[in-house]
Amino acid sequence: MNNQSTLEQLSDLRLFGMAKCYQAMLNLPSHEQEDAYTLVGMLCQAEIEQRNFKRTERLLKNSKLRYNALLEEVICKSERGLSKEMLITLSDENLISRSQNVLIHGATGCGKSYLACALGRNACLLGYKVLYLAMNKFLEAIAQAKLDGTYLKWMRSIAAHPVIVLDDFGLKPLSHDAKIALLDILEDRYGNGSIIITSQLPLNKYYEFINEPYPPYELHI
Repeated sequence: MNNQSTLEQLSDLRLFGMAKCYQAMLNLPSHEQEDAYTLVGMLCQAEIEQRNFKRTERLLKNSKLRYNALLEEVICKSERGLSKEMLITLSDENLISRSQNVLIHGATGCGKSYLACALGRNACLLGYKVLYLAMNKFLEAIAQAKLDGTYLKWMRSIAAHPVIVLDDFGLKPLSHDAKIALLDILEDRYGNGSIIITSQLPLNKYYEFINEPYPPYELHI
């Protein structure tokens, strides 16, 4: 079997990482090529890395994050209430595995959405399914799901994501259906997933905004 046939078979088997690595090896001078045992290990590692890359690429695309935000570009300053140590804590995988939640609040333009998207992107890199929901689109989706009878299906699709980003909470009043949906999501998240919420609302205004006789869920960082 010649090298071209091997490359074609690897591609037919959809072992694209292996094929790319094997092609790179063939381009080397013979005296620089690895022995068979080392080559097998390199091919396997290349395939693993390729699949991880494709999976991450798919997770990022499906997350619908508003910004392609990077944690390295998040500005940490005391006046912003965000230190490097806190950012490290927020980006730790343990926060997701423990189903902890994050509430980011501040004035317009302070970078709430960017930070939330950076945390969401980091979760994708860690291998978690993430879903970004702008609050106005969230309210529209609830109304539409109620109208066409797909509410339960819609809720199941949200529950399938270990991490949800709910952006700009509190800009618009909540309908009764929206309050119920939000309560359902928070209940479903408890011990099963994380939610990242951004809001301009001061913390002491949440009771008034939700306007319900029960206290809102407390979100812990």
